[in-house]
Amino acid sequence: MKNTFLYIVFCLLLSALSFAQEGKPIKVQSDRTIKDQNRFPGATILAKVDEQVYMQHEGIEIWCDQAIHYSEDRFVKALGNVKMIQGDTITMTSTYAEYNGDTQFAYASENVFMETPSNTLRTDTLFFDRLRQQAYYRSGGTVRDSSNTLTSRIGRYFMDRKQYSFNTDVKIVNPENTVDSDRLDYYTENGHAYLYGPSTVKGKESTLYCERGFYDTKVKTGYAIKNARIDYDNRTVFGDSIFYNSAIQFASATNNIKVLDTANNSVITGHYAEVFKDKDSVFITKRALAATLQENDSIYIHSDTLMVTGKPEHRIMNGFYDVRIYKSNMSGKSDSINVDQTTGYTKMIGRPIIWSQRNQMTGDTIKIISNKETEKLDSLLVYQNAFLVQEDTLKAGFNQVKGQTLYGLFKDNEIYQVDIDKNTETIFYQRESEGDLKLIGINKVLSSSIKLLLEQREIVDVYYYQNVDGTLYREIDLPENARELSGFHWRGDERINSKADLFRGEKPPKLTKITGIPLPKDEADFFDEETVKRLEESKSEGSRLLEQELKDAELKKTNEELDSISSPVQQKIQEEIDTQKKDTKKKSSFIDMDLQRTARQRDSITVTTLKHVKQKDSLQRLSNN
Repeated sequence: MKNTFLYIVFCLLLSALSFAQEGKPIKVQSDRTIKDQNRFPGATILAKVDEQVYMQHEGIEIWCDQAIHYSEDRFVKALGNVKMIQGDTITMTSTYAEYNGDTQFAYASENVFMETPSNTLRTDTLFFDRLRQQAYYRSGGTVRDSSNTLTSRIGRYFMDRKQYSFNTDVKIVNPENTVDSDRLDYYTENGHAYLYGPSTVKGKESTLYCERGFYDTKVKTGYAIKNARIDYDNRTVFGDSIFYNSAIQFASATNNIKVLDTANNSVITGHYAEVFKDKDSVFITKRALAATLQENDSIYIHSDTLMVTGKPEHRIMNGFYDVRIYKSNMSGKSDSINVDQTTGYTKMIGRPIIWSQRNQMTGDTIKIISNKETEKLDSLLVYQNAFLVQEDTLKAGFNQVKGQTLYGLFKDNEIYQVDIDKNTETIFYQRESEGDLKLIGINKVLSSSIKLLLEQREIVDVYYYQNVDGTLYREIDLPENARELSGFHWRGDERINSKADLFRGEKPPKLTKITGIPLPKDEADFFDEETVKRLEESKSEGSRLLEQELKDAELKKTNEELDSISSPVQQKIQEEIDTQKKDTKKKSSFIDMDLQRTARQRDSITVTTLKHVKQKDSLQRLSNN
C-alpha cells in the first residue's frame, strides 16, 4: 500500500515537472475554427466572424482577423489587423505576426507600429524577444516621442532601461535642432542621446560636430569630444571638448582651442573659450593668442585673456593682463589692448611700449592706426609722457627724445617720420657720417617741438621748432648721470623678437582633465549564438523566421508560404457559397468576395467568414469534413 502511494506521488510530480518544462499552452478564442490536415498538419485555422481572434500567453495578448495555431508547438501565425499587448509596457500592431510560446519570441511585419508609454515606433519588420525584453529592426524605423522624431536603418530597444540603440543613417529632428550620427544611444525617459562616430547637431544658426558626444534633447544642451567643433556663419570653434547650449546660443570649449574668424581673417587659440552667439562675443583664456592676417603678414596678440565682440563688420578685440604683440617689423607690450577692426585703431593702455626697428617708444597710452584698404601701418600716436629711445650705433649710449605727445608716420610698414610736441627734450650722439663713425659729441636740446626723419631705420635729420636751446658736449664733458633724460628706461631685454617670445617667462598652462564619454556598452548581438540556438531548438515548420534569415540579418520578404494555403480551402468555400446562393436565392454579405486575390493582397489567409447564420453553419460542417 505504501509503495502504491509513493508511486502515485512520483507520477504526479513527474507529470507536474513535465508540464512545467513544456510551458503553458497558448489560450485561444475564435468565432470560427477550421482544420486542414493536408495543408497544415497539427494546426488549427482561426478566423474572425464578429469578434477578432484572441490569444493569450503568459502576459501577452494577441488579436487578429485570422490565425494559424500550432497548439503542440505553442506557435501561432497571426494575419490581418494584428495587435499584441504586453501588460502596460508594449502595444504592437501589424499586418502579419508570429509568436512562439516556448521561446517567447515574436516577429511582426508590414506596417508595424509599436507603442510604449513614452514613445512610438514604426517599421516594416520587428523582432521582439520577451525573455530579454528587447525589440529590434533592421529595415528602417521611425521613433517618436513628445519632442523628437528619430529615424535609423537599424534599431534596438532595451525595455528594462528604456533605451534605443540606433545604427546607420541615424537622425533626430525637433523644432530647434537636427542630429545626424552613425551610431546613437537614446534614453526615452530623459531624452538623453549619446553620439558615436561622425555626428552633427544642426541648429538654426550653428552646427556642432564631433565623433563622440552627448546631447540632451529636452533642455537642448550638448557635450562633444574627439575632433569637436562648432560652426557659425563666419566663425568656427575647435577644442578637445565643447559644451553647447542651443537654447541660449552659448558654447564653451576646453583645451587646445582654436577660433577661426573668416570675416576678418583671424585665428584665436588658447585652452578655454566661451562663445555667446546672440552677443557676437568670444572670450578666450589660458595662453590666449590672436593672429590676424595683414597684407601677407600676421600680427600676433597674446594676453592672459582675449575677448572679441561685435558683428563681423564691426569686430572689436580686447586683451587684458600682460598683453604682448609681435609682427615681423614691430612688437610691443602693455597691460591691456583694444583693437577695433572696423576703424583699424589699436589702443594700448598701461605701461605700453612699442619696438620698431631700433626704436623704443613709450607713453601713458599708445594708439596704432592701420589703413583699412591696404592693411598696412599708417601712423602711431603716443599720449602723455611720450618717450622715444634709440640705441647709439656703436652702443655708446642712447639717443632720446621726450615730449608730451608723439606722432609717427609709416610707409610700407616702415616708420619714416616722428613728430614730438610740447616741452621736448633730446639727447643725440652726433657721429661722423663716414669712416669709423667717430663721435663728434653729445647734443642736448630743449624746444617746443621736434621732427625726426628716418631712413632705413636710422635717424638722419632732426628739426627743432620754437624756443630752441641746446648744447653740444664733448663726451668727457658730460657726466654719465647727465646722459639720460628724466623718465628714461631702456627695456630692450623685454623686447619680443619672435612669435615664441610672446610666451617667454610663462609656465605652460595646466590643462583641464577631460572627463570624456565612455564607449557604448559592448552588447551581444540581438541574434547572438545563444538566441539563435534557442530559436532553432523550438522552431516551428510553419515559421517564416528561418535560420538563414537570422544569419543574413536581412529578413526575406516572400509571399510563397502565405499564398500557398489559398487554393484547396478557397475552392471548398466558393462551392459552398454557390450552393447557398442557389438554395436561398438571397444575396449574401461577405468580408471579402474576391477570392481570386492572393492571401497577402487580402492581408489574410484564405478563410472567408459569412455573416448569415445559415452560412456559418454550412461553413462549420465544411470545416469538419
